[in-house]
Amino acid sequence: MSLHNRQRLGWLGLLPLLAVMGIVLLAASPAAQARTLRIGISQFPSTLHPLIDSMLAKSYVLGLARRPLTSYDENWELACLVCTEVPTLENGLAVRETTASGEEGIAVTYEIVEGAAWGDGTPVTSEDVVFTWQVGRNPQSGVASLEGFRRILDVEVLSARRFVLHVDRVTFDYNAANGLELLPAHIERPLFEANPAEYRNRTAYDSDSTNPGLYFGPYRISEVVKGSHVVLVLNETWWGEKPAFERIIVRTIENTAALEANLLSGEIDMIAGELGLTIDQGLAFAERHGDTFQVFFKPGLIYEHLDLMLENPILADRKVRKALILSADRQAISEQLFQGRQPVALTNVSPLDWVFSDQVARYPYDPKAAAALLDEAGWDRMQGGVRHNAKGEPLRLELMTTAGDRTRELVEQVLQAGWRQVGIDLRIRNEPARVFFGETVSKRKFTGLALFAWLSAPESVPRTTLHSEEVPSEANNWSGQNYTGYNNPEVDRLLDAIERELDRERRADLWLKLQQIYAEDLPVLPLYWRAATYVLPKEMQGVVPTGHLSPTTYWVENWRWND
Repeated sequence: MSLHNRQRLGWLGLLPLLAVMGIVLLAASPAAQARTLRIGISQFPSTLHPLIDSMLAKSYVLGLARRPLTSYDENWELACLVCTEVPTLENGLAVRETTASGEEGIAVTYEIVEGAAWGDGTPVTSEDVVFTWQVGRNPQSGVASLEGFRRILDVEVLSARRFVLHVDRVTFDYNAANGLELLPAHIERPLFEANPAEYRNRTAYDSDSTNPGLYFGPYRISEVVKGSHVVLVLNETWWGEKPAFERIIVRTIENTAALEANLLSGEIDMIAGELGLTIDQGLAFAERHGDTFQVFFKPGLIYEHLDLMLENPILADRKVRKALILSADRQAISEQLFQGRQPVALTNVSPLDWVFSDQVARYPYDPKAAAALLDEAGWDRMQGGVRHNAKGEPLRLELMTTAGDRTRELVEQVLQAGWRQVGIDLRIRNEPARVFFGETVSKRKFTGLALFAWLSAPESVPRTTLHSEEVPSEANNWSGQNYTGYNNPEVDRLLDAIERELDRERRADLWLKLQQIYAEDLPVLPLYWRAATYVLPKEMQGVVPTGHLSPTTYWVENWRWND
């Protein structure tokens, strides 16, 4: 999955095979391995830099070793992770102000928690905030969420631990600095200033990943073997509660069936719900091994969908897009693959979110209607079971997703069969997740459809995925997440208006309009809302899924064996 998740972390986030070679450990009971926790996930991060690329595998691993300034917790409430108090207009830590251009902005004051230090002992300070802002707003840096940093007009340093963000507008989530993932200025600044355009390729997070000074969480990374595993050890400078485990090994096993086999053989202790077994595998696993492991399911803001390359002339035609969704039996996918536990998505807004509306266009399975639309679009000549246009060109598309994900591969087959019935020739070509997300999707190299998931925060404004200014390109060093190339001025206006509207009722009306346009325009084909499957040892406690963007690893210090 990507984070590929949607990296709209508050206003600032405008902004996720056979067993891979890994650490070979003899099978042992959790009690015997009490000082080491071995976690299995299905993807390996494309980078360890917290601001470059949006991938859940990276967020999961980095959640053990560092934290954003704020985050939504398991109750979907905003909480400080690195700050001392959430600023609000009511407590005076957020104050409306007039910007130099005469617009209404806001000044938001944060204080870094006392004792926060990088793993090499260097204190985490306001200077790190200033540097992070400088990197984030530089168009050459290649960060995923450039817009959020551009909105910060200035960072005012009050002291080593206190600073003020002067922001160019007042948004309903003005105090959610979830995307402020601090960078260590004492390590990264020389690399950035030497050549900002090459920074994403030279960052110490990838070239010197085990440098303790890159991390300030409960753990620090001590070993990285690309495509295989990451080892984390206790961070001696961590200021919070000491975790229960001296070492955590996160192993990547991209084939989900092999992931289950590694758990049963004892080579891993648990499978992360964020990036592990699919719900169909989880249901079958619980039936067979529910007496041995904890297995539970968490519905959440995980949007499985198909990004469309709208620069492809075939997909640029809305009639074709509607024909695709009408000839995709999404209800059968939900019922037959997931026992109805993963409902069909109407739009990119989850029924779990308070702004959700079902007053939008719906697309039940209707191959006859799909065929009629394809005829209208000029794909009315059938040759060898494949539609052609007047120029003799075939209606052929390519679909890509993460290799080794059994469920996605099954979904691909269902889609391929359904589209073949209406004369669409679908070719499937999959890639390892780190390539698919790190290159193909983020640099818009796919030609047809890309199957993956966005994981978002509560009431996540999809600016970075839908706004016309968020299309990644070589010119902006592949910043942004509008991989489809969608461009709709009315959607741009609504995205801006939603963010600026503090009144919930008026904001709900704007959300309704956005969902209606999305369902009518179909820049993306909605598939279903996923539930995460958590498989833990019976002895494990303290792992609390959030159901949204923030991974459970943000609270790893609460994990314990139940002795």
